[in-house]
Amino acid sequence: MAHPITFRPKPHDPHAELIERVEAAPAEHGQALLAAWDLLQVAHDKGMLDLAKGLIGGKDVIAGKLAEAANLPESVAAIRNAMAGARLLGSVDPDMLQRLAQAMEGAARQHKQEKEPPSLWQLFKRGTSKDARRGLSYLTHVLTALGRAMRGE
Repeated sequence: MAHPITFRPKPHDPHAELIERVEAAPAEHGQALLAAWDLLQVAHDKGMLDLAKGLIGGKDVIAGKLAEAANLPESVAAIRNAMAGARLLGSVDPDMLQRLAQAMEGAARQHKQEKEPPSLWQLFKRGTSKDARRGLSYLTHVLTALGRAMRGE
């Protein structure tokens, strides 16, 4: 009869495997290790490591102060305003905003070239142009929306 073969796996030592990887690291990752040491030295020279140590050590105090500050009515209003502002910016057509920026640059150049203030007649002619009426129409819509928002509708 056949005799069973005894199989005994080698004991797995994760610590020895880790030591092997650490010993091989300089050869495999030499450039990265040098860059990391340089970064660490610069952080130490600039005091960033001390700052990080202080932040980590005082995390409970810092978190408590941040929570207190975030709980103030002014902070809640600021967060809500930021969210509303982001929604407002998201609703603006980027192409229109680009055209507006270019037009504003052109208007600034024209204004700089004026030696004397324009006469009332020149202002009237400028204000009755098709583009000026279009801009005034937009501004009146904005003012109407502003008034409606202030009334609470």
